[in-house]
Amino acid sequence: MKNVFLVSVLIIFFASCIEPKETTTASTVDWNKRSVDYRVSDSLNLGKTYLSVYSQVYSQSEHTTHDLTATINMRNTSNTDTLYILQAEYYNTAGKSIRNYNKKPIYIAPMESVAIVIDEHNIEGGTGGNFIFDWKIAKETSAPLFEGVFISTKGQQGLSFVTQGKTLE
Repeated sequence: MKNVFLVSVLIIFFASCIEPKETTTASTVDWNKRSVDYRVSDSLNLGKTYLSVYSQVYSQSEHTTHDLTATINMRNTSNTDTLYILQAEYYNTAGKSIRNYNKKPIYIAPMESVAIVIDEHNIEGGTGGNFIFDWKIAKETSAPLFEGVFISTKGQQGLSFVTQGKTLE
């Protein structure tokens, strides 16, 4: 009985040390369900926001990096008006476009948040990736908030930090 207990504990211990490897890039956004099939009104204010994004960060030297999971949050800060995202373009460290996440404008309801998750094993963006968001909101409505949350955990160590978007227009 003692041996069965010991073997069970060892199996659980070793199984907990195995890190799952998932290599897909996920998006919590169903872009098709959120797409707007009509032209977004010209009476809305047009804005553009820049967000720095990190798929990797340097550690110890420029030759060692840590891969990060990136969660890109698009937040509608208005409690009354809809936010329209016209474009969410992802660029790598060299400034080359990696992906445009929406082919059509999408909506984000009042006080709603929508996220794009870039898997830890997807390092396309590198150490200096960027997003540019083009958006529209009603006049006299609070500006949207764009944030990046970055995390990596290995064993008992963790790394996490946040970036906030900068409105360009």
